[in-house]
Amino acid sequence: MRFTGESTKSTARRRRPVRAGARWDSARLLVAAVLTAVCAAGQGTGSAAVGTAGAAPTAPPVPTARPSSPGSASPAPGTPPPPAPAAPAQEPAVPTQKPAVPTQEPAVPAQEPAAPAVPAQKPAVQTSAAQAPADCRRVKCVALTFDDGPGRYTGTLLRHLAAYRARATFYVVGRNVAENPGVVRRAVEAGHEIGNHTWSHHDLTRLPAAAIRADLARTDRAVERAAGVTPETVRPPYGAHNTAVRRQTKRPVVLWSVDTEDWRHRDSSTVARRAIKGTAPGAVILFHDIHPTTVKAIPKVLKSLSARGYRFVTVSELFGGKPPRLAYGGRRDAPGSRR
Repeated sequence: MRFTGESTKSTARRRRPVRAGARWDSARLLVAAVLTAVCAAGQGTGSAAVGTAGAAPTAPPVPTARPSSPGSASPAPGTPPPPAPAAPAQEPAVPTQKPAVPTQEPAVPAQEPAAPAVPAQKPAVQTSAAQAPADCRRVKCVALTFDDGPGRYTGTLLRHLAAYRARATFYVVGRNVAENPGVVRRAVEAGHEIGNHTWSHHDLTRLPAAAIRADLARTDRAVERAAGVTPETVRPPYGAHNTAVRRQTKRPVVLWSVDTEDWRHRDSSTVARRAIKGTAPGAVILFHDIHPTTVKAIPKVLKSLSARGYRFVTVSELFGGKPPRLAYGGRRDAPGSRR
């Protein structure tokens, strides 16, 4: 069948083929609009490029996980709304935990006041000599006595005695007490006993009765001024005494049972050996703390006698607080005494 030229042209006009890529113009416009919105919101870099002509269009990579900033463009139609941001809800939890650290810091200063407990225990060492009195009728006791001081070595001697919780008796010379009152006071504070050994170490048997009383009284006053105590026993220099000497004092006259002769043997080993060898329960040992060799020997004496079970007591404690009128040779009724 043959058609006229007009009908042929109109049909051809209606069936004109579509130009390649023209059908995607609307899609390109949509993609361009979305990318422009993303770039304006700061959520894209604009790196995505529009597909070339003839390429199959793909859905634009519209991020949905991040919430749009206030004022940003709305997401493309059909895109599900982003979930509610969970991270900001947890941010306040960090500041709420920070105060927990400062609240624990005051716990350290709260314990600092407990530090004075250490000084509170120190007097136990300094007053170790003031332990419970020993019953020298039941335990082995020995009295260490030191004559002619105090001197330049007496302070060291006090430290040796404290190390073994040992008490001793110091028969002091009055003029030495006046020159060294501090060491006498420390000896009393440590629990040691002070005895009267005259003012200047004169032989009392050569003095008249009035001079004996004056000499002993002058020494008593020196001790009282230095340490606040009065000597309860007397030891005459050289051990020299007689009826006249004993009548001038109402206090016990105390001598010794072991003479180390440390004034003669200026050797620490010899002094220590004589003291240890001569000791028996109830003994009174004679030393002189004015000699450095004697003070050096004391730690060995203390260590050896301690190992043998001896308790170191004052003269008054050795006799139960009541020394005899004349204490010569130590306590004779002590357990295990050889006398």
